[in-house]
Amino acid sequence: MKISAIINFLETVAPPSLQESYDNSGLITGSGSWDCTGILVSLDATEQVVAEAVSKGYNLIVAHHPIVFSGLKKIDPSHYVGRAVIAAIKHDIAIYAIHTNLDNVIRGVNGKMAAMLELRNISILKPLAGQLGKLVSFVPHAHLDRVRNALFQAGAGQIGNYDETGFYIEGMGSFRADQAADPFVGDKGLRHYEPETRLEVIYPLHIQQQLIAALKQAHPYEEVAYDLLPLHNADQNLGSGLIGELENDWDEQEFLRRVAVIFGLKVIRHTPLLGKPVRKIAICGGAGSFLISRALRAGADIYITADVKYHEFFEADGKLVIADIGHFESEQFTINLLFDLLQEKFPNFAVLKSGVETNPVQYLI
Repeated sequence: MKISAIINFLETVAPPSLQESYDNSGLITGSGSWDCTGILVSLDATEQVVAEAVSKGYNLIVAHHPIVFSGLKKIDPSHYVGRAVIAAIKHDIAIYAIHTNLDNVIRGVNGKMAAMLELRNISILKPLAGQLGKLVSFVPHAHLDRVRNALFQAGAGQIGNYDETGFYIEGMGSFRADQAADPFVGDKGLRHYEPETRLEVIYPLHIQQQLIAALKQAHPYEEVAYDLLPLHNADQNLGSGLIGELENDWDEQEFLRRVAVIFGLKVIRHTPLLGKPVRKIAICGGAGSFLISRALRAGADIYITADVKYHEFFEADGKLVIADIGHFESEQFTINLLFDLLQEKFPNFAVLKSGVETNPVQYLI
């Protein structure tokens, strides 16, 4: 199997277009044209992880964090990034990063955290806008089912917890075919009127090309009329952070102890406890202080994230508990998420979780 086949699958899970502008997700070293000898999944693609891949005979590392995050002016073995890149190139190891694009899908990094905490009724804290479009086309009545089913199968019509959504208006279309045309209905040189249905479906922008291809393949006309309209609506399945609910109310201390057990924590940095039961939990894996105000507005009792600075803790303002559990600790189960996705898609292929501890933060207790 080619490495490109694995990348194509991962990009259906978390399209690269969803990564933040500062990010560097995608194929960092190697080539998609290589035959894949095995996949090693890790949080970071350090020199030690590359060595592990070499020792296992695996030539693809799928990591959450890009080892090359900002531009490299030189590849220097005196720096940890340079050493990792040099080792990967020397041993023909492909490194693929799936970072903020995986953060921005509801079943991604934060969805895995929510599952570990057994949260219910989850929703995005900060939905992404500008990621939706509307396709409008005009279809002969008898072919409506075929065309709309093709669009639904291509990924159109998903709104929140509903799929196969669309809107239809019956009307009359007209056209005149010239002598070079091969009209599906009507005669050349004569204006033809055809009863048609105006079909409208919403779709995520990253599937636009596939959607147009599906429309043209299913539509009976030689020349398919369609409009593509950008939408400013926020996509409720895409964006930063999540909020959900516990099945029952919990005591604050008991819940934080539970978080410590689930995530294997030695310490939790948190704001003062408020002495009230907690049920609504907001989460953001990695650096999530930019969502504190969102967690407050959403009515969260506790916000679990990482990399919160001293002054940012004040933003809790006695209205919620901010719990900083550590960057690595909050994202560690991303390895399991990626492993499970790849194992399910490629059950007869070698996929392995890295055994290298890449957390650069240690605690003296």
